[in-house]
Amino acid sequence: MAHEDDPLEHERASWKPSPGLAVAVPDPVHNPGLPPHRERMTDTDPAAMQRAVRTIYTLFYLSIAGSIWAIAAYMLFPIESGRIVDIRNNNLFVGLGIALALLAIGIGAIHWSKAVMSDKEFVEPRHATRGRDTTREAAIKAFADADADSGFGRRAMVRNSLIAALVASVVPGVVLFRGLAPFNSPERPHAGDPVYLLEHTMWKEGMRLAHDPSGEPIRAADLTLGSAVHVIPEALAEVSHSEGYLEEKAKAIVLLVRLLPEQLTESEERKEWSYNGIVAYSKVCTHVGCPVALYEQQTHHLLCPCHQSQFDVTDHAKVIFGPAARPLPQLPITVDDEGYLVARSDFLEPVGPSFWERH
Repeated sequence: MAHEDDPLEHERASWKPSPGLAVAVPDPVHNPGLPPHRERMTDTDPAAMQRAVRTIYTLFYLSIAGSIWAIAAYMLFPIESGRIVDIRNNNLFVGLGIALALLAIGIGAIHWSKAVMSDKEFVEPRHATRGRDTTREAAIKAFADADADSGFGRRAMVRNSLIAALVASVVPGVVLFRGLAPFNSPERPHAGDPVYLLEHTMWKEGMRLAHDPSGEPIRAADLTLGSAVHVIPEALAEVSHSEGYLEEKAKAIVLLVRLLPEQLTESEERKEWSYNGIVAYSKVCTHVGCPVALYEQQTHHLLCPCHQSQFDVTDHAKVIFGPAARPLPQLPITVDDEGYLVARSDFLEPVGPSFWERH
């Protein structure tokens, strides 16, 4: 039974000569062994050890100060004005605070490992995938010994300052990401309500459908059978980038498809939403908002290239495959007196990812 206490017994069983091309040589490479151990200053001088410990937790506290400064700089140098100088100052001072926080943690951790943690050389043999119970118990003991050697459980100032620095280093990121969200204001009372914003787009009754990106209005007679056209509101051309051109386009963009009228399966309330086999659906995938831009003419399926959701154009753009949770919103359309395709109204449900509907 003595062999059961041998942690390498299961490995020695595999130490057999290889039937391959290995050749035994008379002068194998000599193992030089480990070099003589060199003691550090902190190992021989208690005062040096205390200085090293103070340096470490000072660096961790400096990291906390950097995190606090990054949050303060985000508030002291706002970017709402949109001026380049304000954006530059915000990026500069917030970046300096975050850099100081992370750099101080890194330097402190390295100095801790080099000057304070136990400095011993040892050789660790490789083991099989799972060791014996005695080996696993030895591993647990090794962790306990490492904790004792590093002083993590014993040096409260170093441990607590490190934990505080790590926690504080995350806070600037939380503040910055929270600042990306729009806020309500008297001028824009619904700016912070994504459900309201996605329920309302530029489409309204009588607005012409136009080609993307030219902005040319589309005649129903010009659409050939089986065609798929990328569409934007005609009025989008009047919106500048500073006024939210990209945001409005991202919500209102539509894919227009022409089929044979008899190919469409339409419910009673939607029979007036199409015109002579022409249907319009939001181009924004209801999964995570990717552009649904691939149209299979033979199957009449719309495909999202990001996560492979598929929608059936002939049946209210219902989901037939993939992770999307609901059909693509349909834009009700008709034609005006000049034969141009126009919207009957805005979308009657929110566009975009379905999670915006979860109040």
